Amino acid sequence: MERAKTWMLAVLVVLSLVQSYMLSYSVPGTAVRTPQNYVNTEQMGPESKTEDVLFPEQMILHFGNGNHTVLNPGDLPFYSLIMSKLKGRQFGGFQRTSAEIVNWLEIRDRNLGIELRLGSGLPVQLLSRMLQLESSDGTFQSDTIDRIWIFRSAGSEEVRTFFFSTDGSAAYEATQADLTVRDVEDDVGLGEYWTPYKPNIYGVYLPQQPVEAAEAETNYQTYSPDLLQRNLFFDPGMTRSRKDRTGSQVYTDGKRTLQVEQDGQWISYTDPAAPLSGAGTGASRTTPAGSISSSVLFVNQHGGWDGLHQLEGMTEPRRPDRTPQPGGSGAANGSSAGADQHFLLFRQYFRFGENRILPIVPSPEFRFGYIQLTVQQGNVTAYERSLITLSGSPTRKAVRWLPGGSSLEAAISGYERRSEIRSLYPAVKAYRADEGSIRFTPVWAVRLKDGTEQTLIGPLAESYDGSDLTRTDLSAAAPTPTPSPTPSPGGSEGLQGPLASGSTADGGAAADPAAGAGKGGSG
Repeated sequence: MERAKTWMLAVLVVLSLVQSYMLSYSVPGTAVRTPQNYVNTEQMGPESKTEDVLFPEQMILHFGNGNHTVLNPGDLPFYSLIMSKLKGRQFGGFQRTSAEIVNWLEIRDRNLGIELRLGSGLPVQLLSRMLQLESSDGTFQSDTIDRIWIFRSAGSEEVRTFFFSTDGSAAYEATQADLTVRDVEDDVGLGEYWTPYKPNIYGVYLPQQPVEAAEAETNYQTYSPDLLQRNLFFDPGMTRSRKDRTGSQVYTDGKRTLQVEQDGQWISYTDPAAPLSGAGTGASRTTPAGSISSSVLFVNQHGGWDGLHQLEGMTEPRRPDRTPQPGGSGAANGSSAGADQHFLLFRQYFRFGENRILPIVPSPEFRFGYIQLTVQQGNVTAYERSLITLSGSPTRKAVRWLPGGSSLEAAISGYERRSEIRSLYPAVKAYRADEGSIRFTPVWAVRLKDGTEQTLIGPLAESYDGSDLTRTDLSAAAPTPTPSPTPSPGGSEGLQGPLASGSTADGGAAADPAAGAGKGGSG
């Protein structure tokens, strides 16, 4: 009898071990075993700070004689030099006034100055992370700014600085700004031999000559979805895996969901009530500034940043390459999304070299180049990003030129929604090349009133080298427009859709992101 009991006990022990093995190493569709619990695992990129993703879409330099040029974030080192100087200055004594109190068309054409375009706008609380603002005025502190204009008053040694509210209802003059006339002259002087620009009837600044850009091919690697699965779930051992009808892999623990798409290169994560590690909740976290801080912290903890990113704005809950939902997109004050929910989009820049970067324009065929999050009451409830990380430097790159002058004007005239353009800028479109590599082709891109980004037109023929261009000193005489070559048949990406312009009180429009510096200028 004792012998039988011993054998039965041994059998039960073996069955227990087999059951433990099955639970730990289950087949797809059952529990997924991972070696770590909820910890910060290997990152795809380094961490960032809120101020690192905040910078103007565009700088417009006004020479006071009817001439203008444009600097984008990729126009290095001039763009960075001007921004570093402005960050060292203090702006205070803000006085609210009507935006119509000054004739901005006259200021634009007759006064030396710098205009900073901030895209869909930045709340003052966030703008204070980019510039040194000193104000206790509650009205100013609660406003959202989309444009800053610094100019020299004609016939005097006075510099005036205005901050414009996004809705166009008000301007705030910084009566205590430690800027001198020499500061403005030096900054504007950096663009003397840059590409000449002029505003069209919608207030969008267009280059009057071809603009140097670049194309490149670079290698990449794709991080395993398991990395984010281990990182995003509190207890990865409790997650289950299945495939949906589209063939996408879906991980879930019953509340959170991680969907892996695009052949394992794109993830979409949702968590209806995720507390943010290291960040509290409450009224202070429902502001746009609080939501952006929460987003940056969340990306730092869950994947990191693969290169330079820029906060493009707060938009409807959609991908940037998709048609927006009815009702339009709110500006950075988050009005369209409600007081407790914000949708944030961060645009990625591709680096060609030390002094050239260009933003990546999204494409419905290949999702890459942006990070999108939804924040509700300080908690990130949705998170989309690529699992692709680029290698350190391109394996191949070459100078290409984007059309200017009449060719670009004709492309814009062909758009039915040309009056909606908010920004025109040089960018790159990403395509899958050979296995493990991506090709970046330069394009003119537009950002529309509703936040949508579209490709407008591609580069000139590869044979064009810009040798016929001449540069005029923009501070001395009016520019002489140079006829632009017609884009090559294969160069145009197709005039597919909207372009957005929003003329402002000064007859100008909103602006845009990066471009490459090169022979005499950028876009």
